[in-house]
Amino acid sequence: MSTLKNKVQLIGNVGQEPTITNLESGKKVARLSLATNENYKNYKGEKQTDTNWHTAIAWGKTADIIEKYVSKGKEIAIEGKLASRSYEDKDGVKRYVTEVVVSEILLLGNTD
Repeated sequence: MSTLKNKVQLIGNVGQEPTITNLESGKKVARLSLATNENYKNYKGEKQTDTNWHTAIAWGKTADIIEKYVSKGKEIAIEGKLASRSYEDKDGVKRYVTEVVVSEILLLGNTD
């Protein structure tokens, strides 16, 4: 278990069209939101769904795959690591963000 220090695996649906950015350095970065659902029954036996949203970032060839094959609603599996960072918004307020830096992607579900 000592090798599993910072590893995340998620399966979910893409919430909106991925954003692709070509940087001046020539690198490509893809940013997407991923919804994961957990289904359970409440104390009355009624089916409930709890949705969590995750921000994912991919670089290079993985960003190329996302640009070509991933769109809103597509079911995907991603593997990567958690990365936290902070920034100042336009009003000067410090914001904190935790994102999944994607190392691998698997396209699931129906092919379009």
